Amino acid sequence: MGNVDGVVVDNDVCSISRALGVLGERWSLQIVRDVFNGVRRFDALRDHLGVARNVLTTRLQHLVDAGLLTREPYQEFGSRARYEYRLTPAGRELWPVLMSLMAWGDRHLNDGRPPVEHEHLGCGGKVHLTPVCEHGHPVDPAHELGLRRT
Repeated sequence: MGNVDGVVVDNDVCSISRALGVLGERWSLQIVRDVFNGVRRFDALRDHLGVARNVLTTRLQHLVDAGLLTREPYQEFGSRARYEYRLTPAGRELWPVLMSLMAWGDRHLNDGRPPVEHEHLGCGGKVHLTPVCEHGHPVDPAHELGLRRT
């Protein structure tokens, strides 16, 4: 249970807790990241992530069941039909989560390697996540963020 500015948030109704029930396992967000980056086929995901086949099978099915990925059939000439994985609209909405985790890791877990940066394909500018309120004001989460019940 947490208390922020007088609002008590219990784990059983906390959206963060529920989201972690879907995404809070080591491989889930890495799979979503790879699918975002165009790695969509089982063997390519397995090779890129270095994850065991059974673990990947379970995680992919979990993400499909949660509505974050869909399975789309494809068939290469002379081979059996297989599936590739595509993000659903709910899966695509995870991009700020991935961007935030990446930015945090770049700041706090940097091992001397230059970070990978996202860029706007239209102009080449760096993409940043900046919290703003519904009126367009930038918000400093450390000092200007509170909770309220809706």
